[in-house]
Amino acid sequence: MENYYSYADFMKAMAQTKKITEAEKLLNDIYLDLFLKHVHRSQQEAQLLTLIDEALDSHDQKAFITYAAQLQSLKHEEAE
Repeated sequence: MENYYSYADFMKAMAQTKKITEAEKLLNDIYLDLFLKHVHRSQQEAQLLTLIDEALDSHDQKAFITYAAQLQSLKHEEAE
C-alpha cells in the first residue's frame, strides 16, 4: 500500500530538511531585486530603441532627441 502525503506535509518536510538563515533570505532578496531591475532596464532600453527607430522613420527630430536623451540617461544610470 502506498503512503499518501499531502502538499502541506511535503512542505513541512522540506522546511525541516532545509533551514534557510535570515542572511540567506536577505541575499536572495537582494539578488531578486537586482535581477528584476536588470530586466526592467533591458525592457526600457528595448522600448526606447524602438521609439528611436520610429522617430527616425517618421523624420520626427523632436521625438528622436527626446528618446535618445532618455536612452543616454538610462545608460548613464547603469554605468554608475
